[in-house]
Amino acid sequence: MMKKIIVIPDSFKGTLSSIQTADIMTAAVREEMPEAQVVSVPVADGGEGTVDAFLYALGGERVEIMVKGPFFDKIPSFYGLLPSGTAVVEMAAAAGLPLVGKRREVGKTTTYGVGELMRHAVENGAKHIILGLGGSSTNDGACGAAAAMGVKFFNDKDEEFIPVGSTLKDICRIDSSACAEFLKDVRVTVMCDIENPLCGPNGAAAVFGPQKGADAAMVRLLDDGLSHLAAVVKRDLGMDVADIPGAGAAGGMGAGAAAFFGGKLIRGIDVVLETVHFTEKLHEADVVFTGEGCFDSQSFMGKVVSGVAGRAKQMNVPVIVVAGAVKADTDRKKMEEAGISAAFSINRQAVPFSEAAPKSADNLRAVMGNILKVLKLQGMH
Repeated sequence: MMKKIIVIPDSFKGTLSSIQTADIMTAAVREEMPEAQVVSVPVADGGEGTVDAFLYALGGERVEIMVKGPFFDKIPSFYGLLPSGTAVVEMAAAAGLPLVGKRREVGKTTTYGVGELMRHAVENGAKHIILGLGGSSTNDGACGAAAAMGVKFFNDKDEEFIPVGSTLKDICRIDSSACAEFLKDVRVTVMCDIENPLCGPNGAAAVFGPQKGADAAMVRLLDDGLSHLAAVVKRDLGMDVADIPGAGAAGGMGAGAAAFFGGKLIRGIDVVLETVHFTEKLHEADVVFTGEGCFDSQSFMGKVVSGVAGRAKQMNVPVIVVAGAVKADTDRKKMEEAGISAAFSINRQAVPFSEAAPKSADNLRAVMGNILKVLKLQGMH
């Protein structure tokens, strides 16, 4: 008899959130194996939905406050406060691309509201902040967020100002002493799943600027600004952030979080697995179900599936992947080495994504049911 089953899926991008996916998987287990304990842990990568995923898995409360939005206008926003006292802040809640609508003016947008969320959390007792990067509309190197946390930026006239992407070049001096004092007893963990440097052809402006509305001239201006920011940070704060893996994440917020908040950049799935105590949950588990929109060769490179499978393998718990699609380039040997026992696609017909997407929930439910029936027939009941 199966006593304990863990479901820990990522979202199926464009069709199902990780919470929806986890709920469908959980319902299927309860229908086929009602006697089994189900542990449900939906996963988010730091972008939109991260706060809700943590609250779903661990409980806690959603704290709603007004902050400055991408264009310094007041907007409603939120962060999560976990039972442990850890605060979860997703930058998309205050500086996300959907918040600007069609107004894609990345040279003018700010992360100030992200800093307001962090400040509110610390002022209300949080000693650990998990900061999720992703889905940003900004390219200010986290200067806005830093300003909200007490960092002072001065121009060539020694006047204090709040830099945005197009005015990073005007920073002449940085004083971070007030922020350092404010955060002296606070740990900041940054969920970051990309390794782009701050500047250059693979940097924040060049790679992500165009989707935020930057033309070629603006990309050059933003890139020069980030390079200038890095030089001033190195001189005034004694930290070289330009080539930190992930420095270019979220418009340079990776670099800024490290420089201004002492943030440690960690893969999103590793942050999640540590925070939800996944290794402890694996004790006495019979099987783990995980999944994502597309399972392919990229899935072994630090994504949710590989992170989950790696830890489960250490505990000798089999892992089954259920994905929107399973690509032909998925190597069986790699799967075994990663700790994955099997992978199934929920799409039972070869149809375009536009046709498959509306059926995702039904298809996931059906495939999960079939897998669980087979497990029962195998004598695992």
